[in-house]
Amino acid sequence: MKFSTKTRYGIRTMMEIARHTGHEGIYQKDIAEKQNLSVKYLDHIIHALKVAGLITPVRGRKSGYILTRPPSEISMLDIHLAFDPGIHVIDCLSEHVHCNKNGHCAAQGFWESLNHLVIDHFSTTSLEDLVHEQQKMDGH
Repeated sequence: MKFSTKTRYGIRTMMEIARHTGHEGIYQKDIAEKQNLSVKYLDHIIHALKVAGLITPVRGRKSGYILTRPPSEISMLDIHLAFDPGIHVIDCLSEHVHCNKNGHCAAQGFWESLNHLVIDHFSTTSLEDLVHEQQKMDGH
């Protein structure tokens, strides 16, 4: 299983926004610089996060982005779902894939259990958790 680059950069983008809680938010160019991303690629990330209702631009001409709710209320699953429709450790667990062995495969239960663990980890880890961990690493 591999998570998309958009999910990975989406999490990092959300961390940058969460760390800048001022009234002006953080500018897209500053996020791009701090995360070593092109502004053009970050446009796609920002767009998906806005559509998912996770961020909003601050009103005003020279304004940045802020979170729409506290970081403690935004899970890693919320961020992931802004980019991908779900989490499936193997294809046959996706509702869009028909598996001929569905219901007749003992290994499927193993994969389903693992899938639930991954989803639970994404659901119970908040943006605030990651921001606090990053602050520890940065010595704050």
